[in-house]
Amino acid sequence: MTPSASSTPPAAAPTASGGLWRPALVLFTLLSLVTGLAYPLLVTGVAQRLFPHQANGSLIEREGRVVGSSLIGQHFDDPGHFWGRPSATGPMAYNAGASSGSNQGPLNPALAEAVKTRVAALRSADPGNIAPVPVDLVTASASGLDPHISRAAADYQAARVARARGLPVPRVRELVEQHTEWPTLGFLGEPRVHVLRLNLALQGVGR
Repeated sequence: MTPSASSTPPAAAPTASGGLWRPALVLFTLLSLVTGLAYPLLVTGVAQRLFPHQANGSLIEREGRVVGSSLIGQHFDDPGHFWGRPSATGPMAYNAGASSGSNQGPLNPALAEAVKTRVAALRSADPGNIAPVPVDLVTASASGLDPHISRAAADYQAARVARARGLPVPRVRELVEQHTEWPTLGFLGEPRVHVLRLNLALQGVGR
């Protein structure tokens, strides 16, 4: 004889809406407040307190006016200024919103032609200079935003800049020396020159 079935119906399984939605919404709200509000405010506050210059874009000012950033290069092509590295960003050079390199390999004919054109421009601006052209003056950096050139690239251009501005060459070389940034801790990196800062210093030198 089989036992009679229980007359009590089985308990209903919890529905997804009743058992999952509430903790999911609580967790979503909590994480949104922590990661979307509290953490950004904390990091911004600490950065503004401890590193205000860097937190605001490392801006360079001249007579109360922002003229650039120490992190982003600018295009110069007149003989009276030092020229920076070529930039492969588009649609204009040193476009911080489109940082990129040329992605051209050493065997790419387009790269060889670009280097040839840049060498010709440097030779045309300074016909009497027969020194080898430093490589960073004719090749773009990986970011396309490099604000520095090598010390060799600055020295290569010193005589041209001095002649264009009617300044003694030693005075221009002195400015290059003053704006040379040496390796960090004496051994990390290479000597380099910040192009914008050097050109701004040139503008303040009387003929």
